[in-house]
Amino acid sequence: MPTTLELKSLNLLSAAKEKVDLLVVLLPDADSVKTATGKTTSGLETAITQALAAKDLDLTQTGNHLWLYSVAQVAARRVLLIASGAGSATDISKALASATSALRQSTTEKAAVVSLHATLDDCAVHALVQSLSDSGYRYTATKPSEKKIALQKLVVGVADKAKIQRSFVQSVGIAAGVELAKELGNLPANHATPTELAKTAQELGKAKGITAKIHGPRDIAKLKMGAFLAVAQGSTQPPQFIELHYQGAAKSEQPIVLVGKGVTFDTGGISIKPAAGMDEMKFDMCGAASVLGVFQALAKLQPRVNVVGLIAATENMPGGKAIKPGDVVTSMSGKTIEILNTDAEGRLILCDALTYADRLQPKAVIDIATLTGACVIALGGVRSGVFASDDALAHDLLKAGEQTQDLGWRMPLDAEYGGGLKTNFADMANVAGREAGAVTAAKFLQKFIGSWPWAHLDIAGTAWKSGAAKGATGRPVGLLTQYILNQALPLPAATKTSRKTTGTSTSKKG
Repeated sequence: MPTTLELKSLNLLSAAKEKVDLLVVLLPDADSVKTATGKTTSGLETAITQALAAKDLDLTQTGNHLWLYSVAQVAARRVLLIASGAGSATDISKALASATSALRQSTTEKAAVVSLHATLDDCAVHALVQSLSDSGYRYTATKPSEKKIALQKLVVGVADKAKIQRSFVQSVGIAAGVELAKELGNLPANHATPTELAKTAQELGKAKGITAKIHGPRDIAKLKMGAFLAVAQGSTQPPQFIELHYQGAAKSEQPIVLVGKGVTFDTGGISIKPAAGMDEMKFDMCGAASVLGVFQALAKLQPRVNVVGLIAATENMPGGKAIKPGDVVTSMSGKTIEILNTDAEGRLILCDALTYADRLQPKAVIDIATLTGACVIALGGVRSGVFASDDALAHDLLKAGEQTQDLGWRMPLDAEYGGGLKTNFADMANVAGREAGAVTAAKFLQKFIGSWPWAHLDIAGTAWKSGAAKGATGRPVGLLTQYILNQALPLPAATKTSRKTTGTSTSKKG
């Protein structure tokens, strides 16, 4: 069952009256305790003061925490005190990491998280909401024996909800998009097929302002997307070219176009990958999942902006019909490509989608792809690689990443990097040498853009985690949605005041 987040103005006195299973209190410093109570001394204030005086809780280290039980005059049976530093986005995220296991307990159906900071900036609000949303998510789609998290309602208490209402509503919308992207990414490849991604898009198309159009194999052939079809021909799963439109502004407003790589499973094709870790190639559609996640957020937030989402969805499989190293294919643009490595398939499907984007007269085009292992080597799992033909677009994307802690790092696009793509047998090869592999992949894509500003996000290192925490992260839905919101026209005054302060974070596909 989805977790509902509700924003309230709370101090220690009113928070103590919340009838919840768990009360989490974020403490910046000792002085804030009295300020957050008001004129009347509360049992909760007394308990916190005594704990600090006894040095049972050290507030100098963010994330330090202390459990209290059956506190006098407190409705909640359990109270968790957490040191939350200065209240920055990083502080809030680190503090709430201490509460994750408590929020996921089977006995926690209702909880309240109260910040005693005088105020929180937009970045901190986003960190607060996203951390709580992450705490309320558990993958169970193919685990029937796994119980879903019991948490149904979560009250977020702050000193003055009016000050952060707008940020809270936006953050809840973004969190819903992140959760959808995570759920789609986590689904196994026999569940998240190209056809199933298309069905998810059609469900999103039922929302206000959104329309969905699915181009099947025949449509893709009519569009002469030869590079896309070349990748798809090795699989029995039919490819799908998914087109989503969100209209929140006048039709005359140029759209922002998002292009997602949707390789629902990548064996590498004839250039087959090593067996170890190949199961993680179900995550090769996380670019597509992020586009669908953004549209989930748009459906909830309804900003005044136009957005188009394009997803090229297919498997990359070996077989009698699969493309071979040395084959030459013709892209939608008419340019020919020698395929030297069938495991460099993402750029082949993206190049046709980028060519299609040109007919939409875009304001900007951003493609999102788990494209290269080279980007993982360069940036690890902390920042996504950001390649951009336009300085202003690069700046805006990096700023949105900072706002949502969904960080990027600008990478080079010098002309000299494209030299390795030359070949004797086609207009270009699909790979260059080993050096600067993430950059040469971006240079390949750059050959298919029009005159519009373009950016490429290589999320191979940030879209999922390996090891014990294996799973999709939902990135870069936060970065992309915040970028779009920053570009949107201002809401009318009447709309601003009518926004509700509750939201739902859900893992359902639509």
